Amino acid sequence: MKKSSSLSRTKSLLASSLPAKRAQGLAVIAAFVLVGIFVLVYTHAATNPSSMEAEKGSLANGATVVNDGNASDGQGVQFGSLPSSTPAPTPTPTATPVSGSTCTNPTHTIAMDPNDPQAGISLGNFYLTNDTWNASGYKVASTMYICSPSSWYAMVTEDNNAKDGAVKSYPNVHEDFNEPKISTYHTISSSFAETSPHVGIYEWAYDIWLNGVADNNSTELMIWNDNFGQTPSGSVVATFTDGGRTYNVWKDGTYIAFVDKSNTTSGTVNLLDFFNFIISKGWIGSGSTIGQIDYGPEMVSTNGAPAKFEVNNFSLTAN
Repeated sequence: MKKSSSLSRTKSLLASSLPAKRAQGLAVIAAFVLVGIFVLVYTHAATNPSSMEAEKGSLANGATVVNDGNASDGQGVQFGSLPSSTPAPTPTPTATPVSGSTCTNPTHTIAMDPNDPQAGISLGNFYLTNDTWNASGYKVASTMYICSPSSWYAMVTEDNNAKDGAVKSYPNVHEDFNEPKISTYHTISSSFAETSPHVGIYEWAYDIWLNGVADNNSTELMIWNDNFGQTPSGSVVATFTDGGRTYNVWKDGTYIAFVDKSNTTSGTVNLLDFFNFIISKGWIGSGSTIGQIDYGPEMVSTNGAPAKFEVNNFSLTAN
């Protein structure tokens, strides 16, 4: 019994000592492997320093990037910490200034010509004129001072002593068209900005000629943005809203005036929308053409004293 008991104990001790011996052996092997890797890395670094540098870089935030060959996207893995200083903020882009400005040093001066109401000057695609088309028989003085088509002013003297409310002049900037069909355009829009003295009687307006220019077959379409005491011809036949603004639509035969219900001195007008509206009403045909697009103050009176009417911005886009 003792022999049998001793043998069993010996087997038990041997069995319990085997895991410890195995662990010691693995530890020795691991140590040799680590030493081998260290020697290989050290040798590679000593003999190929440039190749090691090629495997790493730095991010803009100061952290180190080491190429990770296992990364499926081929990008580096970021190690390290962010810099202690706060990065400089990205500068805010400078907004593009609106074309045109107050005309302070005019390069062109145009006095009215009693013998030629349309006397003026061409600048690029535009023509500027005092347009004293109805000055005969009235006391009228009008001179334009021009820096550019988008920056000019007119000094005007008129009165309404005749009590007839007649428009006598229309200093303006305009572009002539060669009667292209409205339907060929995707965009026809215009921006404006004006300043006026609030004396007498006048209105700032687009004056647009369709199907010719001021002849028996043409239609005159006006868009009044700033009215000071004027009344259009005809009567209100509709209302129209575009670009957040609402207009009373006056009509008298082939004369149509869109009068803004609340005055504004600057803005952008989608002219094509106005054209399509009157086409939809049947007031002009679907094949109608564009003759001329003008912008300026339509003058009745300045109470007999000189008054300044300024255009600080004007642009016209048609394509």
